[in-house]
This record gives sequence, C-alpha cells and structure tokens, in this order.
Amino acid sequence: MIEWINFISLFVSIVLFCYLYTISLQPKKRSKKRGEKAWKECAIFRSVAGLFEFVITANVILWIWFPIPQLNFLISQNWWIVIIIGLAISVPGIIVMVKGMVDAGSETAKPSEETEMYKGVYRYIRHPQSLGEFPIFVALGFFINSWTIVIIMSLFIIIYVPIMIHYEEKDLIRRFGEKYREYQKNTGALFPKISSLRSNKD
Repeated sequence: MIEWINFISLFVSIVLFCYLYTISLQPKKRSKKRGEKAWKECAIFRSVAGLFEFVITANVILWIWFPIPQLNFLISQNWWIVIIIGLAISVPGIIVMVKGMVDAGSETAKPSEETEMYKGVYRYIRHPQSLGEFPIFVALGFFINSWTIVIIMSLFIIIYVPIMIHYEEKDLIRRFGEKYREYQKNTGALFPKISSLRSNKD
C-alpha cells in the first residue's frame, strides 16, 4: 500500500511541479492582468514548485525501501556500476547547474523586470540550469538501481523540457523583444552553437 502511495505521489508531484514552474516562468504575461505584483507571485509559484521538486526527489529515494514489486526492474546486480553511471551524469550536471545559477543571480529564484541579458555561461547556451538540473533526476534512478525510475524521469525530461523552454522564451521575448530573438539565433538552447563558441573566443 505504501509503495503505491509513494508512486502516485511521485506522479502528482511531477504534474504539480510542471504546472507551477511553468506559471512562474511567465511574469511578463501575468503582469498584463495582475500588474507589478505578478513578479512576486511568480517568485512564490517558483518556490512552491521547488517544494514539489523536493517531494519528487523524496519519492524517488523512498523507492529503495518501497518499490512496487511488479515494476521493480534492477539495472545491475553490481552496485558500483550504477553508482559510477549516476556520478557520471550528476557531477557534470551539478557543475553546469550551479554555474547557471551563479550567472543568473537573483533571477534564479525571483524573476525581475529589471534583469538584464545574462552573461557567463549564458553566452553559450540559453538554458544551462535546465541542462544541468533535469538529468540529475535520471542519475537518481541509477543511484537507486531502478530502470523504472530512470524511464519515468527520462520521459519527464523529454516531455517537459521543450514545453518549459517554449513558454519561458515566449515570456523572455515579451520582456526583451528583438534583442532576445537575436540571442536565440546566435545561442543554442541546451548545447552551444559553433557560431557562439567562435564569437565568444574573439
């Protein structure tokens, strides 16, 4: 019974995270109806989404003790193999995510209309935090040695990340206009474009 509650909680938390985080990415659109308070509201939505992200992580970890027997497919009998794979995914992910958070500054938690175009790693990719953060969920699946969690988290990323990027960038275009469109042309969403690497070397 507990394992099913945990499993359902995982899916509910994923849905609520996606919904709330997507809303938090659209302060400019929301401000048309809500005014200046829309920016604070989006910061709150982002914080609540973060809580559901924590619940997702907890649900995944609880799978170690409360797996669903019919869905409990081990990746390997050798734990060191899954640990190495998990580290290979999570360590670079954490580095990229933290770098993105540092370069984005307060915008990471609190969107602001005064925020200027990003520098640092954002000169090469538009969404470094997403590139670094979301694969960590897949790494968790390897750490707990579960194909089920790896597949669920992979589907979560494949489905949600493009949706998230779409809505976030629509709002960024509202905020920055043609300047952001030009940024989109010259900078890759998740992986650097050759042109951006060359231009930033010069």
